[in-house]
Formats: sequence, C-alpha cells, structure tokens
Amino acid sequence: MSDPSPFKARRDRLLARMAERGGGVAVVPTAPEVIRNRDTHYRYRHDSYFYYLTGFREPEALLLLVAGDEPRAILLCREKDPDREIWDGFRHGPDAARERFAMDETHAIDALDEVLASNLANQPAIYYALGHDATWDQRLTRALNSVRANSRGGVAAPPTIHDVRALLDEMRLIKDASEIALMRRAAAISAEAHRQAMRTARPGVFEYEVEAVVEQAFRRAGAQAPAYPSIVASGANACVLHYVDNDRRIADGDLLLIDAGCELDGYASDITRSFPVDGRFTGAQRDIYELVLAAQQAAVRETRAGAPWNAPHDAAVAILARGLIDLGLLRGSLDTVLENEDYRRFYMHRTGHWLGLDVHDAGEYKQGGEWRPLEVGMTLTIEPGCYVRPADDVPEAFWNIGVRIEDDALVTADGCELITAAAPKTVAEIEDWMAAGGDDA
Repeated sequence: MSDPSPFKARRDRLLARMAERGGGVAVVPTAPEVIRNRDTHYRYRHDSYFYYLTGFREPEALLLLVAGDEPRAILLCREKDPDREIWDGFRHGPDAARERFAMDETHAIDALDEVLASNLANQPAIYYALGHDATWDQRLTRALNSVRANSRGGVAAPPTIHDVRALLDEMRLIKDASEIALMRRAAAISAEAHRQAMRTARPGVFEYEVEAVVEQAFRRAGAQAPAYPSIVASGANACVLHYVDNDRRIADGDLLLIDAGCELDGYASDITRSFPVDGRFTGAQRDIYELVLAAQQAAVRETRAGAPWNAPHDAAVAILARGLIDLGLLRGSLDTVLENEDYRRFYMHRTGHWLGLDVHDAGEYKQGGEWRPLEVGMTLTIEPGCYVRPADDVPEAFWNIGVRIEDDALVTADGCELITAAAPKTVAEIEDWMAAGGDDA
C-alpha cells in the first residue's frame, strides 16, 4: 500500500454513517494466524473488512472507530521487536503505523483491554461482527464487563450492538477508483495466466503441470497468491464443480476447464475458460460450448445499471434451457423445462456472484425481498455452465463434457465492461490461439 487516502476515506464514510445513527464505536479486528499442522502456520491473510478500512496487513491488530463530535480512528498493532523481526519479518510498530496509515491514534496490541474499555465507556452503541470470531467475542465481553464494573462511578456500557458488516457490506459493493484499478490489474494478470495455460495444456500433461503454469504466471506478474484453490479439470473432472485434486493425466480428446484467478493487493479475480487440449472442438464439444457462450452473452447484455441482480441469471437460463431441448438433452416445452427447473440437471449453479476483496464478495443480493438493482461501480462474475454426466437417456457423444465460461464484469452507466476479456473465449479465438502455439503474431 502506497497511498493511505482511500482507506482513510472509507473510515470517514463509515464514521459518518455511524454518526447518522447516533454514534458509537466500531470494533474491527483482523484475522488470526492459523496453524496448518504442529507448529507450522498457513501463510497469513488479513481480514477483508479490516483491510478495507486500514490497508494494514500484519496480524494481531484491531481498528477502533469512534463516531461523535470528535471522530477518530485508533489502530492497535504489535510493537517493534528487532529479535522477532529476524525470524518473522518487518513490523511497523505503533509509532510508524500512525503516520503510515493515517491514523489518529495508535497503541500496542498489548494494551488492548485498557484501550478498548476506555473507548467503550459512555458510548451509545457498538458496531461489531458478533459471532464471527469467538476469541474476539470474549475479548469484547471482557472489555464490556470492565466498563460495567465502574457503573457506580457513573460510567455506562453501550446498551446496543449493531452488526458492523451491515454498513460495510453496502460500502464494499460499490468499488472506488483505487479498487477498480487493482481489479483491472488482477484481471489482466489472470487473463495472461489463462493464455499461458492454453499454450501448455496438451494430451499427456498432468493437470497439476498446467496448474503450476497458471500460478507461476500469477507470481511472476506480482500477484501475491491465487484468490482461491485453482481448478484444472480435464475430461469427466470438469463435471465436478469444485474439483481441486488436479492430479489426472490429460487425455486425447479432452476438454480442459480451468477456473483460476489471482489475488493482487487483497483483490480477487476469477476467470474460467474451457478448451480442447487437441486444439479443435469436436461436434458435441462445440455444441455445448457455443450454447454456454450464447448464455453468457445473453447474461452480459442484461448486466447494466438498473437491472435487477437476477436478470443476467434468468437470461442465461432461458438460453441454456432452449439449447438443451434443441440438443435432445431435455424434453418438453421451454415453459415446462423452466417451470420445473429441469435444466438444473445440467446447470445447477447461479450465473454470478459479487467480486472484490473476497472472491465471493460481501453484499446482499436482495433488498426487502426483491432482487437488488445493479449500480455503477459494482463488480461481479458472469459464469454460466453446462455439465453432462453419463446417463442412459443422454447421447454418448455428450458424456463427460463440462463447460464453464466466466468473466469479471464492472457495471457501467451503459452496460458492463468485461475486465477479463483478454483471455481467448470464442471458438475461433481459442482454436486460432492454440493453432499458433500461443504466439500473439
């Protein structure tokens, strides 16, 4: 993080919303470190809500936001410790963190109980994600009990707890300029990784070899990690939606489905491409692929400001259902297939999800029981699919064909922008790219 101003602006917005509701204190901890096995930790990843407001990536940290006549942001973090820095790396420490992250106050995390209790006293409300982390629930309870212990001295504990996520989720749904810039970069890195994967994948290669190419491309371009476990699924594995073993040898005639995206400075990308490892689609593969692509194109046309969230899904389902009937995979009228949801045999997931700091990002999909309208600055995926498992009533030519096509979309004033469009997607683009050996020329 080079510029703390976007994070400060978000804190100021949250403080203003809290003030409109009568004030109070927001308590936002970061994620704990997690043991992988014995004394080895998983690689640390900050809490998304905490990072959204601070830009601070170290563990053992807490943000307090005090709304009122004199609003202030208070960060608690680890002290500088030269000995531990030899083992674990750089720490900002409270003094450097105050200026670096544009905080009003900073304290050592060791002073947590005292600082928390003192800032909860005589406040009208707490904004906190109660139940999200049992350890922090206990710490907050301890601080509240400390405040209540001083009631005879005229000190009152906050009588109300609000879920801070209700406010933050609405903020996170609309991406600011700095977020959009990061997501564009993450999308470009991931699109290039998919291009390289198409260059590498061929019969006889193991799925994990292609996975290695994808994730090397992420790191070489500066991304910190995959945003989620990469899916590299060949043949029948492509019909397993969350397949992550990635250990099969790719065979002649296979389609390969790759669902992989990088995380860059906290922000996720999420792309799926499906392509023939031999470089040419067979007739049945082409039929399913072009059906899914048509469904995605229909969903893209419905992704625009003012349209309800579910409109892209409904558009994709209508195309898929009609196509599955035409291919003989479903029987009956279109109305019957849609009403009975017969299409779910081959298309069992939704057409997209919010995208941002989390790959399935924060934010409600309905408001007042109705699908919420899309707004400029929202980011989401558009990812229809079709998965055909062997069955007596399914023509054998379609067996084990799994196709998903996924792009990341930014809602704009006049539609949407697919920020991952650089990854080849049409049948012609894929076949031309693979025939040329992956050369741009």
